[in-house]
Amino acid sequence: MTTTHASRLLAWYDRHRRTLPWRAPAGKRADPYVVWLSEIMLQQTTVATVGDYFRRFVERWPTVETLAAAPIDEVLSAWAGLGYYARARNLHACALAVAGLHGGRFPTDEAALLALPGIGAYTAAAIRAIAFDQPASAVDGNVERVIARLFALETPLPDAKTEIKARAARLVPAERAGDYAQAMMDLGATVCTPRNPRCVICPMMAGCTARKLGLAEDLPRRAPKAQKPTRRGLAFVLSRKDGAILLRKRPAKGLLGGMDEVPSSPWREGKLSTDKAMGDAPVPARWQILDGLVRHTFTHFHLELAVARATATTGRLAELAPGTSWCTVDRMTERALPTVMRKVIAHAVRN
Repeated sequence: MTTTHASRLLAWYDRHRRTLPWRAPAGKRADPYVVWLSEIMLQQTTVATVGDYFRRFVERWPTVETLAAAPIDEVLSAWAGLGYYARARNLHACALAVAGLHGGRFPTDEAALLALPGIGAYTAAAIRAIAFDQPASAVDGNVERVIARLFALETPLPDAKTEIKARAARLVPAERAGDYAQAMMDLGATVCTPRNPRCVICPMMAGCTARKLGLAEDLPRRAPKAQKPTRRGLAFVLSRKDGAILLRKRPAKGLLGGMDEVPSSPWREGKLSTDKAMGDAPVPARWQILDGLVRHTFTHFHLELAVARATATTGRLAELAPGTSWCTVDRMTERALPTVMRKVIAHAVRN
């Protein structure tokens, strides 16, 4: 199946390949920096969302050396809205490592790539295949779905991952490995879709076991997900008369590490006591608790934030805690504000 599968898929790819801002023209080798940057951005994020972020990053930092030289706060600010902010911190750390330890060139060796911050098995394989045309098997969610259907694998994910990776690796051709990797991604994204797969136009239709058995839309199977807990807290939007809002920086490590935030009480499970949470206010003030909640979902939990709003008086300005600062509305886009904090500020402005 290997030769037939690869030749059919590559012939389809030559006709139907997607045009993406990080994809090299047909017949050209991709820039490893571009491949790495796009793959990090695409983790847990859609192609449609990543496009504009990618263009802005490359315009601002066209090489790994320029990215390494950038202050981390600027990188976090440019990343704001993409989510999963540990990726941004690792992105900067990886740029520093490539610039400092590898002379600005991404290594071609798998072990050396895996030693870099934020690069795991999938990203290393994608770089090796797409940037260096090595016969590496890059298995993302799209490829998992294609392989599970091609071989009608009934084992639910994530338990099926080991078998899927093994089968996928055996299909990688010795030549045009980079085009093959991108073809598999395109096939999963545009034809072998999660819902209503377009089997009648699939280049792999004849060899797909799931299609023959009528199981294509049912695969891959997935183990039931554990229910996410809900955490609650009280966010404090303190503004000056000129409209500036008080922000503070989160610890460098942990959830939303190094990002800016509106001060809040700790996020805990269980019922929120606003009276108790008020003890976490950044300054004593006439706090008004607004109607409604701000809701946001992280990987491992749901978050519900009540919002308290107040206007700072001149006499309170000296009492601000270390790590806090004022940000005017016109400078807000320069700050590394995660989406949940933008929701909190918008909620305070609306109410």
